[in-house]
Amino acid sequence: MKACCVSLSVSLVIAWMLLLMCPSSFAAQPIEVQRINFAAGASSAIVKGSIKGYRIVDYRLSASAGQTMSVKLKTSNLSNYFNVLPPGESEVALFIGSTSGNEWTGTLATDGDYTVRVYLMRSAARRNESAKYALTVGVTSAPGGAAPSGDAKVVGTPYHAAGKVPCSIGPDPKGSAQCTFGVIRSKPGNAEVHVTSPGGTRRVLNFTGDTVTIADPSVHLKASKQVDEWSIAINDYEYYVIPEAVITGG
Repeated sequence: MKACCVSLSVSLVIAWMLLLMCPSSFAAQPIEVQRINFAAGASSAIVKGSIKGYRIVDYRLSASAGQTMSVKLKTSNLSNYFNVLPPGESEVALFIGSTSGNEWTGTLATDGDYTVRVYLMRSAARRNESAKYALTVGVTSAPGGAAPSGDAKVVGTPYHAAGKVPCSIGPDPKGSAQCTFGVIRSKPGNAEVHVTSPGGTRRVLNFTGDTVTIADPSVHLKASKQVDEWSIAINDYEYYVIPEAVITGG
């Protein structure tokens, strides 16, 4: 019995020593923070860098509500992505690259420091892979020119109007749900409509004349207009009805 106990104690000591010798990459590494500043007169910047293993880099830049931010990542590793986090947030992202791709454009809801977080997927980090990348970040005023004069904003938001529109989430396009919306209007016929489903799914629909687009390249969008209403279908699973008055303010 004593021999057994001695053997077990030796095993525990060896296991403890091996744990101490493990690479520090198995523990959470501090996130490196870098500031992005645009050159005088410029509205965008290109940052080049590299990461390896569990290294993460946060690029921070100041922007204002109502401005449009665009981010594009070119990388040597298909497991290299970026997320975009709003001011004051360290975990919850408003864009997640690993599920939506390496390019994003969106209208900003609040003033403050936005974070573009560059990282490797966990599986690639575990294999200690590396990536060389070029990150293009731009911030401009709302697309399509200025909003019509006298188009007031909803207090405390970047939106010219907010409310609810009919929608349906699921295989049945004739559901009876209501989705919240906020609209940022620019020149006549141009607008960004931000819709959020009861389940929290958020989409940004870009209306330009008779065209409707969405920034997410992985999304299949169908749009049609009848009289004064737009019918939008996304991936044949999300359905939104957008009245023309939301876009024009009429």
